[in-house]
Amino acid sequence: MANETGSLKSSIDPFETIESAQSFVTLLAEAVSQAKQELEIDVRRESSLSESRRLDALRIALYSVDKLEAHMNRSGRILNDLRTLRRLLFQERGTPITPITRSSAPEPLAREAVNAENGARKSTGRSLAA
Repeated sequence: MANETGSLKSSIDPFETIESAQSFVTLLAEAVSQAKQELEIDVRRESSLSESRRLDALRIALYSVDKLEAHMNRSGRILNDLRTLRRLLFQERGTPITPITRSSAPEPLAREAVNAENGARKSTGRSLAA
Protein backbone atom coordinates (compact mmCIF):
# COMPACT_ATOMS: atom_id res chain seq x y z
CA MET A 1 0.00 0.00 0.00
CA ALA A 2 2.94 2.34 0.61
CA ASN A 3 3.94 2.13 -3.06
CA GLU A 4 0.52 3.28 -4.25
CA THR A 5 0.83 6.87 -3.04
CA GLY A 6 3.84 9.13 -2.98
CA SER A 7 2.80 10.78 0.28
CA LEU A 8 2.94 7.50 2.15
CA LYS A 9 6.34 6.69 0.67
CA SER A 10 7.80 10.06 1.67
CA SER A 11 6.55 9.67 5.23
CA ILE A 12 8.02 6.17 5.46
CA ASP A 13 11.41 6.95 3.86
CA PRO A 14 12.38 10.52 4.82
CA PHE A 15 16.08 9.89 4.08
CA GLU A 16 15.84 8.97 0.44
CA THR A 17 18.55 11.48 -0.46
CA ILE A 18 21.53 13.00 1.30
CA GLU A 19 19.85 16.40 1.04
CA SER A 20 16.73 15.20 2.88
CA ALA A 21 18.92 13.70 5.61
CA GLN A 22 20.81 17.00 5.79
CA SER A 23 17.53 18.89 6.21
CA PHE A 24 16.51 16.57 9.03
CA VAL A 25 19.87 16.88 10.78
CA THR A 26 19.72 20.68 10.46
CA LEU A 27 16.24 20.79 12.02
CA LEU A 28 17.29 18.42 14.79
CA ALA A 29 20.43 20.48 15.47
CA GLU A 30 18.30 23.62 15.80
CA ALA A 31 15.97 21.88 18.26
CA VAL A 32 18.93 20.60 20.28
CA SER A 33 20.46 24.08 20.36
CA GLN A 34 17.18 25.55 21.60
CA ALA A 35 16.88 22.87 24.30
CA LYS A 36 20.47 23.59 25.36
CA GLN A 37 19.71 27.30 25.74
CA GLU A 38 16.65 26.51 27.87
CA LEU A 39 18.65 24.12 30.04
CA GLU A 40 21.38 26.73 30.54
CA ILE A 41 18.73 29.19 31.77
CA ASP A 42 17.30 26.55 34.12
CA VAL A 43 20.77 25.72 35.49
CA ARG A 44 21.52 29.40 36.16
CA ARG A 45 18.15 29.90 37.87
CA GLU A 46 18.45 26.75 39.97
CA SER A 47 22.10 27.37 40.95
CA SER A 48 21.21 30.75 42.42
CA LEU A 49 18.65 29.12 44.73
CA SER A 50 20.65 26.31 46.30
CA GLU A 51 22.45 23.05 45.64
CA SER A 52 19.91 20.35 45.00
CA ARG A 53 19.31 17.07 43.25
CA ARG A 54 17.33 19.00 40.66
CA LEU A 55 20.40 21.13 39.87
CA ASP A 56 22.51 17.98 39.51
CA ALA A 57 19.92 16.49 37.15
CA LEU A 58 19.84 19.70 35.10
CA ARG A 59 23.63 19.72 34.83
CA ILE A 60 23.65 16.09 33.65
CA ALA A 61 20.93 16.90 31.10
CA LEU A 62 22.91 19.92 29.91
CA TYR A 63 26.04 17.78 29.56
CA SER A 64 24.12 15.19 27.53
CA VAL A 65 22.52 17.82 25.30
CA ASP A 66 25.93 19.41 24.79
CA LYS A 67 27.31 16.05 23.60
CA LEU A 68 24.27 15.58 21.34
CA GLU A 69 24.82 19.05 19.86
CA ALA A 70 28.43 18.15 19.05
CA HIS A 71 27.30 14.90 17.42
CA MET A 72 24.67 16.72 15.35
CA ASN A 73 27.24 19.25 14.13
CA ARG A 74 29.63 16.44 13.24
CA SER A 75 26.86 14.54 11.44
CA GLY A 76 26.01 17.64 9.43
CA ARG A 77 29.63 17.99 8.32
CA ILE A 78 29.79 14.29 7.39
CA LEU A 79 26.62 14.58 5.31
CA ASN A 80 28.04 17.64 3.58
CA ASP A 81 31.24 15.70 2.79
CA LEU A 82 29.18 12.82 1.40
CA ARG A 83 27.17 15.19 -0.77
CA THR A 84 30.37 16.73 -2.11
CA LEU A 85 31.87 13.30 -2.81
CA ARG A 86 28.71 12.20 -4.60
CA ARG A 87 28.86 15.29 -6.77
CA LEU A 88 32.49 14.61 -7.61
CA LEU A 89 31.96 10.91 -8.29
CA PHE A 90 28.93 11.45 -10.50
CA GLN A 91 30.36 14.63 -12.02
CA GLU A 92 27.35 16.69 -10.94
CA ARG A 93 29.41 19.86 -10.85
CA GLY A 94 30.10 19.85 -14.56
CA THR A 95 33.88 19.46 -14.37
CA PRO A 96 35.17 16.09 -15.46
CA ILE A 97 37.50 14.25 -13.13
CA THR A 98 40.74 13.32 -14.82
CA PRO A 99 43.17 10.89 -13.26
CA ILE A 100 46.70 12.13 -12.64
CA THR A 101 49.14 10.64 -15.11
CA ARG A 102 52.84 11.25 -15.38
CA SER A 103 52.36 13.74 -18.18
CA SER A 104 49.61 15.69 -16.38
CA ALA A 105 51.03 15.43 -12.84
CA PRO A 106 52.66 18.49 -11.33
CA GLU A 107 56.44 18.40 -11.67
CA PRO A 108 57.28 17.43 -8.03
CA LEU A 109 54.74 14.58 -8.11
CA ALA A 110 56.01 13.33 -11.46
CA ARG A 111 59.60 13.35 -10.19
CA GLU A 112 58.55 11.55 -7.01
CA ALA A 113 56.77 8.83 -9.01
CA VAL A 114 59.79 8.31 -11.28
CA ASN A 115 62.15 8.15 -8.28
CA ALA A 116 59.91 5.59 -6.55
CA GLU A 117 59.81 3.46 -9.70
CA ASN A 118 63.61 3.63 -10.12
CA GLY A 119 64.09 2.67 -6.45
CA ALA A 120 61.83 -0.36 -6.93
CA ARG A 121 63.81 -1.46 -9.98
CA LYS A 122 67.11 -1.20 -8.10
CA SER A 123 65.84 -3.21 -5.13
CA THR A 124 64.34 -6.03 -7.21
CA GLY A 125 66.78 -5.86 -10.09
CA ARG A 126 63.91 -5.82 -12.64
CA SER A 127 61.46 -3.44 -14.18
CA LEU A 128 58.02 -2.84 -12.63
CA ALA A 129 56.44 -3.86 -15.92
CA ALA A 130 58.02 -7.32 -15.74
